[in-house]
Amino acid sequence: MQALLSLSRAIDKLNGFVGKYAIWLIFGATAISAVNAVVRKVFDYSSNAYLEVQWYLFAWSFLIAAGYTLLKRDHVRIDVLNSHFPKKLQVAVEILGLVFFLTPLCLMVLYFTIPLTLQMVQTGEMSSNPGGLIRWPVWLALPLGFALLLLQGWSELIKCIAFLKGHGPDPTEKSGEKTDEEALIEALRQETARAAAPAQAR
Repeated sequence: MQALLSLSRAIDKLNGFVGKYAIWLIFGATAISAVNAVVRKVFDYSSNAYLEVQWYLFAWSFLIAAGYTLLKRDHVRIDVLNSHFPKKLQVAVEILGLVFFLTPLCLMVLYFTIPLTLQMVQTGEMSSNPGGLIRWPVWLALPLGFALLLLQGWSELIKCIAFLKGHGPDPTEKSGEKTDEEALIEALRQETARAAAPAQAR
């Protein structure tokens, strides 16, 4: 079990690293979009390459960060019933989802996209748009992103099994981090307290 937990920690570290720097892809897409808009307005010039590179960067950002999102438990979850179950049953449901839904989906995507990506690398397929870019770099994001998601799913599976065996913490709880809503509420409380302090002093 300890060896599996070490593997889980390594996967978490990998996706944590990827997620930390994926934000720069969104920054790059935003910067290119802004420059493209200025150049188009000022110099009356544009290119499909500028538009496609924004699409490439955006696709890369959300595909390779899928594993990181699972690590942080930030995917949308419909747990109207599951949240009322005993904790061990919640973890058991999590295991079923990881084994019978997430894993087959990721394996199927990898099965279909890896050959297509390799084919595009070999043929050098280009965009059909005038001035467009080569296609394989954006297709590469699909197998890479789903591979990272699959690895993170297995990491979560290891943590769930470890919890049921009494070898780890509850994997369904976020690791001490506040949600966006909790952070907003805390900021509003602090602002209210600061505003009330001068009134109390008078």
